[in-house]
Amino acid sequence: MVWSSYAHGTSDVPLLGETVGANLDRTVERLPDVEALVSRHQDVRLTYAQFGATVDLVARGLLAFGVAPGDRVGVWSPNNVEWVLVQYAVAKVGAVLVSVNTAYRHRELQYVLQQSGTRLLFAAESVKSPDYRDVIDGVLHDLDRLERVLHIGSGDWDDLLSAGEAVPMDALRARSAGVQFDDPVNIMFTSGTTGAPKGVTVSHHASVNNGDVLAERCGYSQHDRVCLPLPFHHGFGNVCGNIACTTHGACIVIPGPTFDPGDVLDAVQAERCTSLYGVPTMFLAELSHPAFDRYDLSSLRTGLMGGSPCPRELMDQVVSRMHIAQIAVGYGMTETMVTTLTSPDDAVERRVSTVGPALPHVELKIVDPNDRTTVVPRGVPGELCARGYSNMLGYWDDDAATNALMGRGRWLHTGDLAVMDDDGYLQIVGRIKDMIIRGGINVDPGEIENFLLTHPDIADVAVVGVPDPEYGEHVLACIRPVPGASVTEDDVRAYCDGRIAYFKVPYYIQFVDAFPMTVTGKIQKFKIRERAISELDLAV
Repeated sequence: MVWSSYAHGTSDVPLLGETVGANLDRTVERLPDVEALVSRHQDVRLTYAQFGATVDLVARGLLAFGVAPGDRVGVWSPNNVEWVLVQYAVAKVGAVLVSVNTAYRHRELQYVLQQSGTRLLFAAESVKSPDYRDVIDGVLHDLDRLERVLHIGSGDWDDLLSAGEAVPMDALRARSAGVQFDDPVNIMFTSGTTGAPKGVTVSHHASVNNGDVLAERCGYSQHDRVCLPLPFHHGFGNVCGNIACTTHGACIVIPGPTFDPGDVLDAVQAERCTSLYGVPTMFLAELSHPAFDRYDLSSLRTGLMGGSPCPRELMDQVVSRMHIAQIAVGYGMTETMVTTLTSPDDAVERRVSTVGPALPHVELKIVDPNDRTTVVPRGVPGELCARGYSNMLGYWDDDAATNALMGRGRWLHTGDLAVMDDDGYLQIVGRIKDMIIRGGINVDPGEIENFLLTHPDIADVAVVGVPDPEYGEHVLACIRPVPGASVTEDDVRAYCDGRIAYFKVPYYIQFVDAFPMTVTGKIQKFKIRERAISELDLAV
């Protein structure tokens, strides 16, 4: 019998029907004296009792400033205590957090604040670059909904807390009681691997349960301390990190405002962290730190890795040199949260070749990318679709984009090409939008990339299609050589000759020192394509 590529994550543990605020309150009541939050660069430590009380004070400050249910409240700041406090306080008053990417500048900041209708913005002052005040001043005249900006680290924060002191707790309790778990709680703008960002709107229900399921898979308890170097404006940081910790009473450890491998290693050693998060490039940077061998990382046992595939050599080092024997690898996107994850007892080979099976309460299917309906047999590649509690509510104020992604039966079409094996484990093999059509022939960029990576002088490669008036598209390979290597275009083509089909051999070859990347470590292929079209004058 041939099984179809459909799977669902079963569980005896029911989903939680509660809001982010109610879930936090439950943990505070259960574990008041357990450490909840440590910010190394701010020298701040809060127990769950202290954390809960401060969240409530910030929430009362929001009420004093007139924040109403459904209002959008933005945060544009590197990682710090205030970011986390605002995250939970906004949830408690029934407002919607707008998580603003710290890499944004004038045009991008103006776009996300205006598109989301942000009314109140918490912003850093400056960290290295940019000067947040200068950028905000440059866009204020274009923002008709933004009423107030509070700068973290200034007297604005004290003013918020002082205003909160005047608001009785009963007012906050009454407001929180009206918040429903299906209400929106966060708008996170997509990383933009394939185009302009869109505001992914997620619910309390999705946030609480995805965090809870991940914490269960990692085995978290009040004895765990989780080092989070990922930016909080991304779901990997604010849901998989912060909310996963607070559902189970683990401690959030902030190693620094932005990622620095030395800060991470310092934090793991000093705080005796049991879990570490990151994308593969982060783990590689930590392992490559010149003082790595002087750090004691023996407290580590688990962690989450995502964003892009993990090479076998890197996984071996993470397990052996960093002591993270139970490191888990998963798949997710902002629109679906995390939907698959390997198990602690999965073999290393499974963790480098797959992204695991469906998480509890999530359904997955793989469909024919041509009709986007027919479920393909296991072992056959197709488009990955997801359905369940973790799916987004939709793109903020963009029904057309939402409807384009949501198919029949409320299946969310990820746009990713995947293969499901007989055990239900998934392998991500590419993106549908990356598919190159040359002379009517479908060419899978992932296949060419995997082949070119076997060349000893090629460290990394991204393959995209660029326009051609005769063939429709040609194959372009953007190659990052191994440091010190002298590989040429002729070398690459000679390597391809006779090994892959002629229509897969790159017509254009470019060499680069680095790729344009998202914050989660994904190559932004649309930028490579746009740059190549401009440089090669290929516009048609």
